[in-house]
Amino acid sequence: MNIFEALRQSHERQREILAQLVETSGDTPERKQLFKQIQVELWAHETAEERHFYRPIMLDDNGIEPSRHGIAEHHEIDEILEKLKETELSSPAWLVHAKELQQKVLHHLEEEEHKFFQMAGKILNQREKQRLSKQYLKDYEEALAQ
Repeated sequence: MNIFEALRQSHERQREILAQLVETSGDTPERKQLFKQIQVELWAHETAEERHFYRPIMLDDNGIEPSRHGIAEHHEIDEILEKLKETELSSPAWLVHAKELQQKVLHHLEEEEHKFFQMAGKILNQREKQRLSKQYLKDYEEALAQ
């Protein structure tokens, strides 16, 4: 498995959880569980991705700006998560924020998969792609377990 395949697995989980989350209503156990799931998934993914994908890409001049952009989007996603934590689950505003989160995450994943991956594919060689995948998955799985 290479780094792109590893990242896409988490991307698919994010899409699935968010699709389910925005279909929930009120202060229900399902909404609580899905919200917890997406928080953990995003945190684990962002942490491992920034260490084992963005950081190595930033070593190349062509990778600096796209990496900074991706990290900035992670920060924006984290800010929306904070808004959700501060809003009552039963509030209509909660669903508005959840849909905002979904939109931001989907935009980020789309941009990453269709622009950033292509650029990164030119920077990394095959061995690096394999090595980074192993490192990413190790950190990602450890973060999920916490």
